Amino acid sequence: MAPPLSRLLVILLLALLFSAGAGADRSTDGGHHQSQTTRHARIFSFGDSLTDTGNLLRILGKGTLISRPPYGETFFGRPSGRLSDGRIMIDFFAEALGVPEPTPYLAGKTAADFRRGVNFAVSGGTAVDAAFFEGRGLKMFVRVSLRNQTRWFKNVLQRLGSVRERRNMTATSLFIVGEIGINDYIISGLYRNRTLMSELKTVFLPQIIRAIRSTVTHVIAAGARTVVVPGVIPLGCEPQLLALFRGRIGAGGYDPASGCITSLNDLAELHNRELRRMLRGLRRRRAHPWSGTTTTSVVYADLYRAVTDLVVSPGRHGFGDRPLEVCCGGGGGAYNYNTASFCGAAGTKTCADPSAYVYWDGVHFTEAANRRIACSVLQRLSWVVTEAGRCKIGCACA
Repeated sequence: MAPPLSRLLVILLLALLFSAGAGADRSTDGGHHQSQTTRHARIFSFGDSLTDTGNLLRILGKGTLISRPPYGETFFGRPSGRLSDGRIMIDFFAEALGVPEPTPYLAGKTAADFRRGVNFAVSGGTAVDAAFFEGRGLKMFVRVSLRNQTRWFKNVLQRLGSVRERRNMTATSLFIVGEIGINDYIISGLYRNRTLMSELKTVFLPQIIRAIRSTVTHVIAAGARTVVVPGVIPLGCEPQLLALFRGRIGAGGYDPASGCITSLNDLAELHNRELRRMLRGLRRRRAHPWSGTTTTSVVYADLYRAVTDLVVSPGRHGFGDRPLEVCCGGGGGAYNYNTASFCGAAGTKTCADPSAYVYWDGVHFTEAANRRIACSVLQRLSWVVTEAGRCKIGCACA
């Protein structure tokens, strides 16, 4: 029998070997601590309109507002399915990584289309399933939830070869799960002020976090090594909500620094705290008991801070002095937003220079703002994208 000290030394040696072989550490909310940049060959993404590059357009077809100019005018010269004047955050991610644009799932026809990476995000999509909302008499914008998107992901995997080939592909891919959850809150009654804030926090929020956790768990089980989970943006800064709640909130209900609705931003911050808590728990449960490491890195991306920085200090980022005003709209007033005159509808107008605006249509961002948001996120994920990659998309470089 080996002496106790020898046994202890063997255990310590095995633990060190396991730690050295593990591809990722437990990671804090802010990012990852690998010494070298991880190489990714493609992107798989899930989410809503902040990530959708054409799925909703294929669901609704031509004749919808997003299929008309001025959507896409800045970069593509035509509507592309992105709810912006040009590129969105995931476009800049792909360019910085040097990988192909992920194929919108509903545009893919062959296995070759999906080997480039796939975008499952759908504008108007929710984290929680339709049955949850319909059981409460609530109507969804689009009947696509994270569970649907996860099912699409499983369908794609079945077309990508053997189990070994699939695992190799997922291990060398960047997975982005989100941003998602905003539509859940709006459908729940936030839009119509039907639901008390306490119900949003105690009933809807846990369901949303649980749905996100389920998708993250599924992609990890499929072999994902790098999973980025963005939080929600500041709800109280959205021009559509600012316009809708105007006159219903006293002066004390606005943040003096940003002009955003405090209670709605409080909800977004609570969502993001609970999301980070969930991700920490997920990492702890997957960590090896000896080394505390895991072969999968699951990290939080702070979209909330990225957007509030643009709103609070627009001049520092190259925007005009009215960051909550919409570029494409027909409402006039403080926000230039009117639900009846949404961007692309008759009577709406587009600003002369979208690059001077943060918000494009009252809900979504201009290409210029999407670039700045992408730069902010990638700066905190330096192990995902090199400085040269960030410079390539116009981020500040040393």
